[in-house]
Amino acid sequence: MILICDDDATVRSSLTLVLKRAGYEVATAASPKETIDFVRSTCPELVLMDMNYTHTTTGQEGLELLAKVRIFCPDVPVILITAWGSIGLAVQGIRAGAFDFITKPWNNMALLNSIATAIQLSNEESKGAGNDASGSEANFIHNKIIGKSPLLRQVLSTVSRIAHTNAPVLITGESGTGKELIAECIHESSDRNRKPFVKVNLGGISQSLFESEMFGHKKGAFTDASHDRVGRFELANKGSIFLDEIGELDLVCQVKLLRVLQDQTFEPLGDSKTRQVDTRIISATNRNLPEMVVNGTFREDLFYRINLITVRVPALRERIEDIPLLVNHFARRQAELNRLGEVEVTSEAIGYLKRLPYPGNIRELKNLVDRTILVSGKSRITDTDFKEQYIEIPLAMDTTGSSVHSLETVERNMILRAISLYGSNHSKIAAALGLTRQTLYRRLEKYDIRLPE
Repeated sequence: MILICDDDATVRSSLTLVLKRAGYEVATAASPKETIDFVRSTCPELVLMDMNYTHTTTGQEGLELLAKVRIFCPDVPVILITAWGSIGLAVQGIRAGAFDFITKPWNNMALLNSIATAIQLSNEESKGAGNDASGSEANFIHNKIIGKSPLLRQVLSTVSRIAHTNAPVLITGESGTGKELIAECIHESSDRNRKPFVKVNLGGISQSLFESEMFGHKKGAFTDASHDRVGRFELANKGSIFLDEIGELDLVCQVKLLRVLQDQTFEPLGDSKTRQVDTRIISATNRNLPEMVVNGTFREDLFYRINLITVRVPALRERIEDIPLLVNHFARRQAELNRLGEVEVTSEAIGYLKRLPYPGNIRELKNLVDRTILVSGKSRITDTDFKEQYIEIPLAMDTTGSSVHSLETVERNMILRAISLYGSNHSKIAAALGLTRQTLYRRLEKYDIRLPE
């Protein structure tokens, strides 16, 4: 049963009709008192709650009602109803424990998706961690993920539980940890796996091209629009969209993205017709988004919209026990790709690899293994072979503990240090930093760094 709490009879009637058509049993309450009287005796599956019940628009009544409902029904998900201009109130509600918020006028499909996701996740949690997980893991696909460490198993366990829902997922972790593989794992293990999985690197899209790339455009919408273009969201309809490097998005584009995530509707450039889309949102970043919210560089409402579920991918130094499995996998793949014979990596070599710091994580390890196999041409790789190919960046660290630098400062200094060592050799700089050349170019542009001639 779903409880609708709203003082507007029209809103209650409209929501009741939508929910009953979708097969839900519905109860209604027209005031905070009626709501409390209901939850004293019955805990519904979900509560749809308005933020205001008098002529005031402060939302304080809704926040107080939310707190009281959570006392009587602490495990019941609550979705707040608010006007678009009052999203700040909804964000306060999310902080207070609400599951999600919808805006008036609401989009029926977005509303039903949010309700279904909330109930699914609530049911998963109510099953308890002690139950046999084989049911949720029966269709869980993670054959691209290499490793058996406890931290990795914890990540995969979380992914297996949430993959079949429509919940938006935020994947965090350092560069090179495999966030994109986790995103693919979520999509391939979901009910959307037969539909498109669209990858978008937001760090590589300029503000001027954002709307055209994400929402598409009509012919003649701007000077160079010589033909219609389908946007990424439309391509991902019924499937999943992977928003990589979402922390690189500027505030103007964040507002535009929030709109489509909120209503699941958009308008292509040059087209006045609103289009609806059904896609699961999977985001990833190596940035500290909560810190960015505090600093005002990332919208708090967008942050809550994308991180209903957060999955943190551990750094390679946190899962050292997985290095032998990763090395053997990379060596086998490299031998297959280049039609080489079987390659053996000695135990001494594995021991050496376990002692490296890996600022570039798995990507750095893969580059080192591939480079060593190709350059050495040997069928038996020793620690000496890896030492000859390892590119180390000595970091100027403050060992006194007297100061703390921002991650951006450390990243910029690392790039400058690599340039001082390797000049204008893009390949060596990228390999030393554990980055791809494309990512290196974006970092150079971000920090306004020019390589020497």
